[in-house]
Amino acid sequence: MFYLKYRPKNIEEIDNTRVKNVIKKMLAAPELPHAVLLVGPKGTGKTSTARIFAKAVNCLHPVGGEPCNQCANCLSINTSSSTDVLEMDAASNRGIEEIRNMIKETAFLPMTAKYRVFIIDEAHMITMDGFNALLKTLEEPPATAIFILATTNPEKLPKTIISRCVKINFGKAQKDDILHMFKRIIATEKINFPEEMYTLISTHAEGSFRDAAKILEELAMQKIKTVAEAETFLGISGKNDLLEIVAKGDIKKSLEWINEFSQNAGNFKNLIEDLLDELRLVLLVRKGLAVEDAPQIVLTTNQIVTLIKLLMEAYQNLRTTPIESLPLEIAITEFYNIRNSEVKS
Repeated sequence: MFYLKYRPKNIEEIDNTRVKNVIKKMLAAPELPHAVLLVGPKGTGKTSTARIFAKAVNCLHPVGGEPCNQCANCLSINTSSSTDVLEMDAASNRGIEEIRNMIKETAFLPMTAKYRVFIIDEAHMITMDGFNALLKTLEEPPATAIFILATTNPEKLPKTIISRCVKINFGKAQKDDILHMFKRIIATEKINFPEEMYTLISTHAEGSFRDAAKILEELAMQKIKTVAEAETFLGISGKNDLLEIVAKGDIKKSLEWINEFSQNAGNFKNLIEDLLDELRLVLLVRKGLAVEDAPQIVLTTNQIVTLIKLLMEAYQNLRTTPIESLPLEIAITEFYNIRNSEVKS
């Protein structure tokens, strides 16, 4: 799997540019933080960054602050066999006993490394008793211990825990950063897609490096060569056509387009996300912002806002609908009804 094979192994390979710069400055500071909180959506590189940090502070032969990935410490961390770097998934080990056992480990000095690094993934899943036990250690940590907490839901963490950590916000993976990751992958895999294909994938990866790598691999496995083929495979083909039809006010053609999209096994989640993104760009342009690649849509600003609201409702209804096309069909029908009533009045 590409997302595993091409996980960043050193600081320069961290694809999130902002996070990479923060980590560099943190490691170059006179003192290291004893607790770090990594916050961001799934697939944005939190765990990989935690391991790189652990290697950087424990590498026996660092080169310009980078872990060498060749010494015994780096190699053991890469294979998750280091006795000085302990990882815990709080989603399955969330109770007070598991936290107490980890805290006991902090009493021991590192065996081969300079620091013992404790990585807690999905930290928001820890129970309140577990947080209370962890808090005491974070207040007075051993000099040789560093805690790295990673979470997708920081709002579920107690403020007392957050206040004792240095927070790094990953945010969603940006398009340019995803393209940076692609360069690392295609150089080895000899993938030769059109540039538009990489842009398409980065747009539809939902802000996730992991999902972007998976989509890239899927398209390569399917031997897809063109953007049109990729759009059909991803179920996002023809979104601009639908907006043009809707703008012309032809409800029959709109519903026919949606029905054909459904018959071709199109992905309605991706479609609605794309429609919303296109309409958002148009709205920003209407309000005076300079936006690249904004489509031209013959709708009033009020009509665009109405359509956005209806599509957002349709997106929420995708979770419960027995027929995947139905929420979009209802949204488009309601939009025409509202539009026609405005014309009549």
